Amino acid sequence: MAVGNWVVDSVKFITVYPQKGNLTNIVGQDKGLGGCAHNVIADLGHLKSGLPLYAGGCIGDDEYGRMCLEACDSLGIDRSNIRTLPGEATSFTDVMSEIGGARTFFHCRGANARLTVEQVLAAQSPARIFHLGYLLLLDGLDKEDAEYGVAAARALDGLLKQGYETSVDVVSEESDRYQKIVLPCLPYTDYLIVNEIEAENSLGVKLRKGDGSISFSEVEDAARALLDKGVRKMVVIHFPEGGVAATKDGHCCSAPSFSPAKEEIVSTVGAGDAFCAGALYAIHEGYDLESLLDFASACARFNLFSGTSTGGAPTLETVKEFIASRK
Repeated sequence: MAVGNWVVDSVKFITVYPQKGNLTNIVGQDKGLGGCAHNVIADLGHLKSGLPLYAGGCIGDDEYGRMCLEACDSLGIDRSNIRTLPGEATSFTDVMSEIGGARTFFHCRGANARLTVEQVLAAQSPARIFHLGYLLLLDGLDKEDAEYGVAAARALDGLLKQGYETSVDVVSEESDRYQKIVLPCLPYTDYLIVNEIEAENSLGVKLRKGDGSISFSEVEDAARALLDKGVRKMVVIHFPEGGVAATKDGHCCSAPSFSPAKEEIVSTVGAGDAFCAGALYAIHEGYDLESLLDFASACARFNLFSGTSTGGAPTLETVKEFIASRK
């Protein structure tokens, strides 16, 4: 089950991100759904694995909200836990995506800001894993809690008490909020799946060198540090060059990514969520750590060939055939 952000992404493809006051060229545009809850559950739906899937969160009573519901219906996803809030706008993001490069987001929080602890705990399903995200982008869950430190930690503890395994993802942002919001959640998180920027900010360390390079061994150390901070079962850290997975019982594995050539990449929007969806499927199915990283990386790779968050999502058969071709 995935609960959290539902967003409509309006993607503009630009030649280069301009300096303030300057002009850049828009060479293409696309529109699609985004947000953690949508991207993860939709990517899982596209796998066509047969697993029952459940979605939850808050949307507005508007055209964008109807897009969210229709997307669930088209993939056979149970959306009975998605709440429509009258008078509230469905969250949206304007995405500026450099061709083959980075993307920049301009976000309207809208209905996502209204998701509360009570609503999270009321989202019932027979699912085994409850994925919540993005932290730092859900105002009702990011607020301070006198007992737990942050409301999201209270929600996650409640989910554990209901019998779920909990999974958490975090948004990438430039702020000092990570240690205040993310760290209190870790003792109530079974699976933490984040990128290297989110791991850096959560730990207050630098994983990339000044020249932009990254050390797999240092990322492994960061994964272990997040486990030491309280994560209950597994930490997975992904980055363009590869991924690392570490478990509470001391196992650790790293693997390079299946990245295509730079000129083949249409957009990186949603690639992290595609990796996350692949990791969650692998966790659910009991994959070993190496197989988990390969499966998640393959899911992310196919996403790079689409301009929207889930437009490149592959089927389970496609992923397995691709991985077999690389072995």
